[in-house]
Amino acid sequence: MAAEDALTLRQLRALAAVARLGTMAAAGRDLGLTTPAIHSQIKGLEDLFGLPLIHRPGESAGQGATPAGAVLLEAIQKMDVALSQAGARIAALKAGHAGRVVLGVVSTAKYFAPRLVKILRSRHPGIEVALQVGNREEILADLERMRLDLIIMGRPPRLPPVEARPLAPHPHALVAAPDHPLAGQAALSAADLAAETFLTREPGSGTRILMTRWLDRIGDGAPFTQVEMGSNETIKQAVMAGLGIALLSLHTVADELRHGSLVTLQVPGLPIERHWFLVRRLDQPQVPAAQALAETILALQGSFLPQLPVMP
Repeated sequence: MAAEDALTLRQLRALAAVARLGTMAAAGRDLGLTTPAIHSQIKGLEDLFGLPLIHRPGESAGQGATPAGAVLLEAIQKMDVALSQAGARIAALKAGHAGRVVLGVVSTAKYFAPRLVKILRSRHPGIEVALQVGNREEILADLERMRLDLIIMGRPPRLPPVEARPLAPHPHALVAAPDHPLAGQAALSAADLAAETFLTREPGSGTRILMTRWLDRIGDGAPFTQVEMGSNETIKQAVMAGLGIALLSLHTVADELRHGSLVTLQVPGLPIERHWFLVRRLDQPQVPAAQALAETILALQGSFLPQLPVMP
């Protein structure tokens, strides 16, 4: 066994104290130990390395560290610095000032999540915020595997058990191109929509689930023509091109509504008011950094969300 594998922190502290204070008696008083105890610690070190580490009184070289002792004292000094830095970092982790937090968001939230992450990083510069985007099904799978510390989503799951705190309203409406024949008409009915093509997200998407339930409700189960597309962005472009209409989160089309490249259709019962929630798994230990970010997100009260134009 190498000497460094057998030495102890107590031995190193004793050597450093003797070198600093000049005598074993003084070192003992400083460390709250007897002189024989200090002598025992130093002798144990010297036996490990096979060389004297301090000069004894009466030696021609005088008191102080031997060359071997000086080498060990240099290592002790570096060790003290490293331990001090480690202690400071651990204290920061404990206080929630440092650490790594994985923030999962459903794909609808990707339109504002980068802005939120920027705010979080500016307010918590010591915390690494990792953003993970997926559809509802993917986010729930990561929640199940405990891969996410915090989640922003529209409808919290029943299982696994979670804490879900509301962040802000999350409205959904039917959007169309501004030159669509139904644009500007008031109080559209299910019959008015019967011949329309509805552009929809992939299975597993929260928006897809919401639209399917809404169509079933207004149409009493009658079928509507649906065309599946893989992202909100693709759906927006398709709607603007006149390929159909879509029920979308207004937070995904705020810019297009503001600039007039999309309009909302006036259907009774729309917009559908949902909420954004901040979700965490209850049986997953929450690191202090995640708790600090959660408090900041809640305190923002949805100010990071896109500003919506006034609805007609």
